[in-house]
Amino acid sequence: MSLTCQHAARSCVRTLRSKNASLRAPAIAIGGYGRINGTARRWASTETTAANPKISGIVDQISQLTLLETADLVASLKTRLNIPDMPMGSFSAGPAAPAAAPVEEEEAAPAVQEKTLFNLKLQSFDAAAKPKIIKEIKSMLGLSLVDSKKFVESAPKLMKEGVPKEEAEKIVATLKELGGVVVMD
Repeated sequence: MSLTCQHAARSCVRTLRSKNASLRAPAIAIGGYGRINGTARRWASTETTAANPKISGIVDQISQLTLLETADLVASLKTRLNIPDMPMGSFSAGPAAPAAAPVEEEEAAPAVQEKTLFNLKLQSFDAAAKPKIIKEIKSMLGLSLVDSKKFVESAPKLMKEGVPKEEAEKIVATLKELGGVVVMD
């Protein structure tokens, strides 16, 4: 299961636990193992504590899903509940970022954000340079020779998505030298 799916599942569990605090069962630990601050770890428990039969039915259905079905469920829930994907970054104990100084509306001009990620599209190529273009596409995209030939022959076609500006400019220049026309979107 991907990290975003795991994160969404954990978020759902946390939300349900916080909203249904009255439904929690008393913690039971056998021989003191799994006990933290007088409570047992719930993940080590095999008992089900669903007082609501509707919730226990949902839990039973979810527990019988495969990984792919679970990923589809999480994606559907994100779409239906309008939950954005949370970036999984590292957290550090560094100092907090300084607060931005208040800016008056007259001074604040809308900043135009420069596009940093581009989609590269092989638009066309010189017929005499076709073998060179095929070879370059093969090495660039990691395709087999047959697949790269089919790729080049089906131009115009999207080569790469989300390429940083510097790398995109290098690719455009390389293919331009070989006789190809690549467009950055």
